[in-house]
Amino acid sequence: MLKIIIDENIALAQQAFKQVGQVTLLPGNKISNQEIKKADILIVRSVTKVDKNLLKDTTVKFVGTATIGTDHIDLDYLINSNIVFADAKGCNAYSVAEYVVTALLDIATKFNFILKEKKLGIIGVGNIGSKVAKFAEALGMTVLLNDPPLQRKGDKREFVQLDEIINSDIITLHVPLNKAGTDKTFHLFEKELLKKLNDNTIIINTSRGAVIDNSKLSEIIKKKNLKVVLDVWENEPTVNIDLLNNVVIGTSHIAGYSLEGKVNGTLMIYSALCNFLGVKKSFKPEDKHLANREIDLIESQSVEQTLNGLTSKIYNIKKDNELMKQMINKSKDEQSSYFNNLRKNYETRREFSNYKIKLNKKNTEIKKILEQFRFKLIN
Repeated sequence: MLKIIIDENIALAQQAFKQVGQVTLLPGNKISNQEIKKADILIVRSVTKVDKNLLKDTTVKFVGTATIGTDHIDLDYLINSNIVFADAKGCNAYSVAEYVVTALLDIATKFNFILKEKKLGIIGVGNIGSKVAKFAEALGMTVLLNDPPLQRKGDKREFVQLDEIINSDIITLHVPLNKAGTDKTFHLFEKELLKKLNDNTIIINTSRGAVIDNSKLSEIIKKKNLKVVLDVWENEPTVNIDLLNNVVIGTSHIAGYSLEGKVNGTLMIYSALCNFLGVKKSFKPEDKHLANREIDLIESQSVEQTLNGLTSKIYNIKKDNELMKQMINKSKDEQSSYFNNLRKNYETRREFSNYKIKLNKKNTEIKKILEQFRFKLIN
């Protein structure tokens, strides 16, 4: 029987992969060369560095990551070692996009501004960035797109240069972490670029922590009164505590942690593994319906307040921020384990498409926005 080593935090791992082999679940940071010596299959998340040090002298023939990023994977080594690889690009795209729009609505309500009057610059418009753009356009925002790799490939959308993006009122990052090359994104936002930002700019990063130089951001954030939302941090699970103390919203790398996003990731790797092995796909996750999926929409003074009231009932981003900021009072020895535990014990979050919204008034603007957000509407 095939021996399969899987990160214990991958959703439904035992149920899905027991169909094709003997499953052993391990903490991601405990997956070592010794543990996988005789394994055939390795399935990880972003906390496990998969390279020669991990795979040397093992029997692993297939590596899957239930994540959209691959910066923790030495792809060249896998290719040269004839190890088949699969990732889960796009699995949690809606989850991250909903996190971004929830954060925007929360900030707009907190600082009392109208989103349709704001310009949003999106850096990286693949699976996630494209969905963020759609949501932002539904809110009436002016949206600017930046994605040099897609532009070179002939994508027909209108793109702008980074110099134009950084003059936006709001900037959101959705790029992979590339440490070198033409499309290097490591410290894309370094000191000089951060200094060019306008005062009061809103920055949202849900991609990879090292896309922004966290130490330089920590120096500049107060000087420019930047309003920063960070779900990802340089050197996770170690976090720059001074920076955490000054962000408007800080969370523990959970933007993509909707139930649907997690299950999609598992299904994509399961499907790829079955294809690799030439076996029939027999696993189907149970469809978990929500008990309380109908919500009455309560209209407030503004579109932002109305939508924030709704989305906060579905996803309480304030709570995630409060939990994350408790790290500030932890000792240095406790901080990393606290960060990891926030991720490991994250509460179930469902995506907008699961909810039915009852409209009490015929507000055409709100109705159109809700439809674009994928809510089901009840008149």
